[in-house]
Amino acid sequence: MRGPGRWWRGKSTPAKVETYTRGSFHFFALIEVAGAGAPMLHRVDGAADAWLLLLICAHAALCLLTVSHAVDWVRGQREQPLRLMYGLGAATAAIAVATLAVSEYGPDDEGLDAAVGSVFGVTMIFGVGIIALGIRGRRQVYALVAGFAAGSGTVVLAMTGIPLEALVIAVIVLLGSGFLAFTAVFSVWLLRAVFELDDARETRARLAVAEERLRFGRDLHDVMGRNLAVIALKSELAVQLARRGRAEAVEQMIEVQRIARESQREVRDVVRGYREADLGVELAGAQGVLAAAGITCEVTGETDGLPADVQSALAWVVREATTNVLRHGDAERCAVGVRRTEGRVVLTVENDGAAAASDGGGGSGLAGLRERLAAVDGTLEAGRVGEGAFRLVADVPLAEAGAREVVA
Repeated sequence: MRGPGRWWRGKSTPAKVETYTRGSFHFFALIEVAGAGAPMLHRVDGAADAWLLLLICAHAALCLLTVSHAVDWVRGQREQPLRLMYGLGAATAAIAVATLAVSEYGPDDEGLDAAVGSVFGVTMIFGVGIIALGIRGRRQVYALVAGFAAGSGTVVLAMTGIPLEALVIAVIVLLGSGFLAFTAVFSVWLLRAVFELDDARETRARLAVAEERLRFGRDLHDVMGRNLAVIALKSELAVQLARRGRAEAVEQMIEVQRIARESQREVRDVVRGYREADLGVELAGAQGVLAAAGITCEVTGETDGLPADVQSALAWVVREATTNVLRHGDAERCAVGVRRTEGRVVLTVENDGAAAASDGGGGSGLAGLRERLAAVDGTLEAGRVGEGAFRLVADVPLAEAGAREVVA
């Protein structure tokens, strides 16, 4: 059974920001009930008190629904909740007018006046702030806050006829709702920025992989393009000579055969260079690719003097580990270390932000690495360590590798 800690750590950074934003604004609705409704629980002895408490709960429920739909709209999962926003605005204004009417024309009760004032302030401030969560334009937010503040002052002035009291109410609504509206605008900006950065990091990672594929394609084209053109020309010449019964056709086909064999050898060299890359080059490449994806990568250790087959096997480990870091989990840091001890070389790759699905030693990638390491008598261990970290350790003996090179 997954606990709250594992549930939270299993989320990516953008998902954590989204959850935090939703939770914060949902909590504001609960604060509204607690701040404005709780003080009235001990004095629900009349129709006015009961109606006010009911209005507070209904307004809080509408706020919760608006928050959910507004955050979904920010994430691009639904259309802008205009009807909910208009409904919440109308409900906020209606409750404000109702509370002011109760305070002005209701029974002369100091406790009721205090409760009504609390309901007015809390519903007005939280209602405007949550509506701002679903507005994109900054000027529209300014107009929203200023409009409710001016409306509050106008209603108070019309009911009481006291300009100073109306001005004080307007300023309180302006400052309170303005602060919460600013919080909503900043939260929306932060949420969008985090997801855009995450998309950009994934794009950079895909571009890095695509660039490597293009490099290999260019190398293969440079090797095969000219030779295939020569083979085509000489084959056509041999056909023409054979039709004329010329003996030179045989010589041309022998030349075609030679070029074909040379092309085969050159392709093997290209593929071998791709498969048997230098470990130092692979470490530098992995560091660059991870840095381009926004992941801090630290490489330690020396690779000079390692046998060629060991370097080739460990280079593949670095490639596969880099791919896993980019494609799985939500890593922010990665450490790659190479150390020699007692006739062995150990490569360690450890990253944070490991997803739950990346656990264990399964998967065709790790199975392929184990086969490559088995060819040099090496072993591979991979799995989660600590809280949200994933470690891959390749261990290869140097004595046997040196003996194989001497025999070869």
